[in-house]
Amino acid sequence: MAKRQIFYSFHFDNDVMRVQQIRNIGALEGNEPVSSNDWEEVKKKGDTAIKKWIDDNMNYRSCVVVLVGSETANRPLVRYEIEKAWNDKKGLLGIYIHNLKCPRTGTCDKGSNPFDTFSFKDGRKLSSVVKCYDPSSRDAYGEISRNLEDWVEDAIKIRSS
Repeated sequence: MAKRQIFYSFHFDNDVMRVQQIRNIGALEGNEPVSSNDWEEVKKKGDTAIKKWIDDNMNYRSCVVVLVGSETANRPLVRYEIEKAWNDKKGLLGIYIHNLKCPRTGTCDKGSNPFDTFSFKDGRKLSSVVKCYDPSSRDAYGEISRNLEDWVEDAIKIRSS
């Protein structure tokens, strides 16, 4: 099977080093990492330019993987990416990354489930449909590596059913 095209959603400032570990797994075709300098250039142009960059980079992706660190659930752009992915009927899932070690800061506190902040008209939370995986602290990287492809396929199936 061809590699799935993935968009990774995360809090850049806090989690970019943890996210890079997941990108290095190589099981999926993720959006290319943006350098700090490139991201700063996009940010300087304002919210409209940022959302256009997100829209352009999310286009043609089959799934959005939200990599959840300590502050991810509160980030406005992550919320925008979640809402866009859901409205565009893309596969959507979360993975807690607090147990991955950042070379600068080590592990971090577990963040809130970002899908808990969205509700359907009937009152159910988005988290009742979208899974957010919590890899073991003993081998977070290994667990993500072994399961990422299956988690993505499951998320895509949920949206296509």
